[in-house]
Amino acid sequence: MTLHISEAEVRAVLRMPAVIEAVEEISRRQASNEVIVHTRRRFELPRGGFFHYMAAIHQSEGYLAMKQYTYVRGRLQFLVPLYDVASGDLLALIEADYLGQLRTGAASGVATKHLARSDAAVAAIIGTGGQARTQLEAVTSVRQLKSARVYGRNGERREAFCREMSAKIGLAVEPAASPGQAVRGADILCTATTTSQPVVSGQDFSAGLHINAIGANHAHKRELDDEAIARANLIVVDSVEQSRQEAGDLILTFHGDESRWAQVKTLAEVAAGKISGRTSDDEVTLFKSNGIASWDLAAAMEVYALARKHGLGRELPLWTEIRSPGNDLQPA
Repeated sequence: MTLHISEAEVRAVLRMPAVIEAVEEISRRQASNEVIVHTRRRFELPRGGFFHYMAAIHQSEGYLAMKQYTYVRGRLQFLVPLYDVASGDLLALIEADYLGQLRTGAASGVATKHLARSDAAVAAIIGTGGQARTQLEAVTSVRQLKSARVYGRNGERREAFCREMSAKIGLAVEPAASPGQAVRGADILCTATTTSQPVVSGQDFSAGLHINAIGANHAHKRELDDEAIARANLIVVDSVEQSRQEAGDLILTFHGDESRWAQVKTLAEVAAGKISGRTSDDEVTLFKSNGIASWDLAAAMEVYALARKHGLGRELPLWTEIRSPGNDLQPA
């Protein structure tokens, strides 16, 4: 039977270090073509809503997952169905808001592990939503930070973010009055906003900075200005194909210049050691993240295993009539 795993149950069992490990491992498998990814597609719905879907298959492990979600009237609803490839069985229906936040943070954790300086100690976070929280959590999982600075447009949310995350990660998280104040002197920068115009300028970057840019996943939106992209010595993405469709930070800066796209590398290549990551302490490195289905698959496999281990979820009696003994119904 299919296991329904609720949002609360995902939050109860899924932890950042395990998701970082799972995303890094599936990225290595992706580099060897054991994992195949179908990039995100969208339907525009009436009155300005959207339906999104994306999928990935782990051929050697025998799992397939699709993430599907709606954005209607300002509300997002995420669902990840997980399938067994050999039998075709739908193993689980997983409510996936927190799962998505964790897997996106985990991917930045993998990128930071391979691309940030080993002595990186100061983080800057632009944004104060759920994604910003898991970005900071992931970064602190792979580097020994001494402090973090956070900027968000709403002062009350900014202060609340600092109080909550200071308590959660045991680190001094301080509010910044502007993006520039947060970024200047930082070793790691994470941008997690919904802006359509740049909020970060490359003129504020210090030598050796690593950037995780996870917002602006539409062709017309960007978080980083032209100078920020120009200062990056190495640009890494989750999927070149998907980035060409929706990484506004790169699309709007490259202006169709194929020579610049040819220099873009993938996180899978970095994680698998197929290309070098950081090669000097002075380099500026950029991970432009749009989110790909292999990360959802990795997190879903982890959630499903933990739910089975701890007896969580509810069995859904799907297709029981078709599977019952003696039933001779056949597909049309």
